[in-house]
Amino acid sequence: MAVYTQVSDDALEAFLDGYDIGRPRSFKGIAEGVENSNYYLETGQGRFILTLFERRADPKDLPYFIALKQHLAARGFPCPAPVPARDGAPLQTLEGRPALVVTFLDGLSPKRPNAAQCRSMGEALARMHAALSDFVQVRENALGPASWPLLWEGRSQTAEELQPGLAALIEDDLAETAKARPQSPHLPRGTIHADLFPDNAFFLDDKFSGAIDFYFACTDALAYDLAVCLNSWAFEDGREYNYSKGAAMIAGYESVRPLEEAERAVLPLLCRGAALRFFMTRLVDWTDTPADALVRPKNPLEYADRLAFHRQAKSAADYGG
Repeated sequence: MAVYTQVSDDALEAFLDGYDIGRPRSFKGIAEGVENSNYYLETGQGRFILTLFERRADPKDLPYFIALKQHLAARGFPCPAPVPARDGAPLQTLEGRPALVVTFLDGLSPKRPNAAQCRSMGEALARMHAALSDFVQVRENALGPASWPLLWEGRSQTAEELQPGLAALIEDDLAETAKARPQSPHLPRGTIHADLFPDNAFFLDDKFSGAIDFYFACTDALAYDLAVCLNSWAFEDGREYNYSKGAAMIAGYESVRPLEEAERAVLPLLCRGAALRFFMTRLVDWTDTPADALVRPKNPLEYADRLAFHRQAKSAADYGG
């Protein structure tokens, strides 16, 4: 989460006139993440999150994201539920931006996830996939493999400045993932979160209590969602893979939904692709994030180091599976 668009007191008051959630008691920006402007909002009727959509959020995708969260909430999966305005529509406009109010989730995001939290997250990921198995809407993965060469275009020099020799390694990653993709077997597909990092998950003690930030959700291979989580939960200090955490996450996932053999076979490729995706978007943010944003871009070199691990991985066993 982050803040790019400032909301004035008068604009907030006028905006809340369209809701039945009471008057504001507390309102402050949340300076985390890199995508949309987010605010903590407390009124006389409770706590909420107010999001103003910008940057990569395509307005035509917003109804999909809202419907997805409504679907999950209706099935009892803990996520922020969209709050409709008096006119019945959850999506409104504030400070010239599409805006959404959602319910507040209790819990804390782990700074250094432990193995128990990784297992609980794996279970929750599989439960989310099950809850979305009958979600009929479809959205292409806008940051899937087809987008990576476009993100990379013109940025090889930036990568080389960050780490000499890195540009050639990334060129090889792009070539090898492109070559391997058509040869991979058909994998189970469905709706995935695609960005379930620790700062997008909440816990009460070691028990998963909710997921947020579904604005990269899309239709893709279910095991790719697990690969994203292995990248973001099972590496220590951004560099060394923690086998125990990875094994716990995979075991948690399989306690709900066992992986198929085809998914196991391509897990190293999926993990490499996920690392490449986040390296690319971090590289873009490294140079393009506005100087006055209340957020610092994340270091792309963390994912360069993870790519080095994935290049050596041969099977799901290397990840604890």
